[in-house]
Amino acid sequence: MPFDLTGSTTLITGGTQGVGAAIATAIAGSGGNVVLHGLHDDDAAQTTLAACREKGVTADLVLGDLAGPTEACVGRLFTAATTAHPQIDRLVNNAGTFIDVPFLEMDFERYQRTMQLNVAAGFFLTQAFARRWVEQKTRGRVLFTGSINGQLAEPDHVAYDSSKGAVLAMVKSMCVALAPYGIRVNGMAPGLVKTPLTGILESDQDLDAWMRLHTPNGRVPEASACGGAAVFLLSDEAEHVHGQMLLVDGGMSIWQQPDLPSSLRGKLS
Repeated sequence: MPFDLTGSTTLITGGTQGVGAAIATAIAGSGGNVVLHGLHDDDAAQTTLAACREKGVTADLVLGDLAGPTEACVGRLFTAATTAHPQIDRLVNNAGTFIDVPFLEMDFERYQRTMQLNVAAGFFLTQAFARRWVEQKTRGRVLFTGSINGQLAEPDHVAYDSSKGAVLAMVKSMCVALAPYGIRVNGMAPGLVKTPLTGILESDQDLDAWMRLHTPNGRVPEASACGGAAVFLLSDEAEHVHGQMLLVDGGMSIWQQPDLPSSLRGKLS
């Protein structure tokens, strides 16, 4: 295996489906034990647990809603996770929400939920583990799941984009705060990938084609495309990588003006 995580244990929030599940199974495939966090013990959770255990590692599930009062929710999750595995030395802050509401229609309740799940939960869960790691002199590893939306704007996603911009800032600031203790903090920013939140692409061929047009490699991949990047950032091979947000987006974020389809070139020239 290219990146060996044998002997490590990683807590992945929102780890039962989508990108979180892809990260969990990739970690397990590299020899790392996993603790999955999810909202429900449902079919998705059991499928991901089974996929991880098939790799020959320990996989456990802890449940909790991170959308409630942050201090209490994070405290319960931290206690449950460290009880299941006292030696957790890696944390993936992946849990989040995407609320597709135009700026002028956004209300405080939905804005607050977005910030609570996408920003506050990861901030304080990282703090809880960092305090433990500093006390135990553990060289911990933290990975945030960001998004290209943290660097690119969309008119109907102002709250979500703002939250992912905050994640980018947290990665940088936490790096500076925690690197002196031997704790590495990085992030991974996926572009559009196939998850339960992007199921509309399977039924809307025009939208799918539009998104592929805006991606240099022309792909909307499965969430598994994110697994290898996460494993690298959590591994010792990334020892000197600190405070970075790795974009896993097929080049979408760097293409200022995608090529027009051949059917439109003559009309707009």
